[in-house]
Amino acid sequence: MALLEVEKACKFYKEVRALHDVSFKLRKGEFVSIIGRSGAGKSTLLRGINRMIDLTSGSVAFDGVDVYSLKKSQMRNVRSKIGMIFQHYNLVYRQTVLENVLHGRLGYKNDIEGILGLYTEQEKEYALSIIDKLSLMDQIYKRCDALSGGQKQRVGIARALVQNPRLILCDEPIASLDPGSAKVIMDHLRSVCGDMGISVLVNLHQVDVALKYSDRVIGISNGEMVFDGEPEKLRKKTIHEIYGTEDGELVGD
Repeated sequence: MALLEVEKACKFYKEVRALHDVSFKLRKGEFVSIIGRSGAGKSTLLRGINRMIDLTSGSVAFDGVDVYSLKKSQMRNVRSKIGMIFQHYNLVYRQTVLENVLHGRLGYKNDIEGILGLYTEQEKEYALSIIDKLSLMDQIYKRCDALSGGQKQRVGIARALVQNPRLILCDEPIASLDPGSAKVIMDHLRSVCGDMGISVLVNLHQVDVALKYSDRVIGISNGEMVFDGEPEKLRKKTIHEIYGTEDGELVGD
């Protein structure tokens, strides 16, 4: 059984169509990249999966549960198993690396525990092990506003991992980074997928990056899915259809 099933996802903003009949499945431990131009609907799709926004129509099933059959209050349990990594990090900059990473446990807390920041020693130890895995131990007590972009994104990955997620959604995680930092982030995400068995669904602009790291690539153009397949099957003609640019030069015939 697929971990994630999206069926005929559609989203309209008034008269503007953001998504139209997007359907795909994601298996456990699979690394899938979604490529497309800015405004193609990639971010809308990711936010529709975990109901940061609601789709206009269609369905999303996560781990056998129809996400759109749940009340908003019931979504908390689902979101605790779906990590989210953002292009602009979405950190609390006045707080330390450790404090930000521990925020990943808030989905398991009641309101009082969350407000007071009450974490168990086991949770703190696990957070430290994740921080160490992402080579951030030297930064652990630094405020996040003192970190580089690449370090901030690694904090975002650590925060997602401390949730013990089954799926991580990444919305343009390397768009704001230099090539060296981008490689570090993608290497970590690939490692998360391969070593920890966590499914990764990542939005990317860069075709070459998608080809290098992905088990599968999904191409979206004007809200419609125009490709879903293995990287080696992606050809210039299809990339031209996705982007309408010379990005097809990145792939052989």
